[in-house]
Amino acid sequence: MKDFKTAFFFLRLPAAVSLLGHGLVRLPKLPAFSDWMVKTMEKSAIPEALIVPFSYFLPVAEAVIGLMLLINFKTKYVLYSALALMSLLIAGSCSIENWTAIEAQLLHCVYLFGLFWFYERFGGKLNENRVNTE
Repeated sequence: MKDFKTAFFFLRLPAAVSLLGHGLVRLPKLPAFSDWMVKTMEKSAIPEALIVPFSYFLPVAEAVIGLMLLINFKTKYVLYSALALMSLLIAGSCSIENWTAIEAQLLHCVYLFGLFWFYERFGGKLNENRVNTE
């Protein structure tokens, strides 16, 4: 691939902005977001003692993962982290039968996996071999 860096930046951009945006809009209103999450998860079997800390962790994790994805820092591990975070969100959504949210979360997972595949397929070779493909 002739211009992997540019192509990969524009492939990462939507996922990075989505995650960063989710985190940044929630950070200034963490107590309100936490209250909303606790109320949303009332019918879940997940105890409130787990929901509250997760509700404070989630926006920070989203913002950090989004920023790291945007700047292409430790991309492979950031993608693993993003997929793990999405899996936790899917588990929570399943516990309250929020199938609409699961669809959006699965779409994020598919996109993140696509980024991972693209990185492994093209990025790893360029980084390992330092080959000029032009």
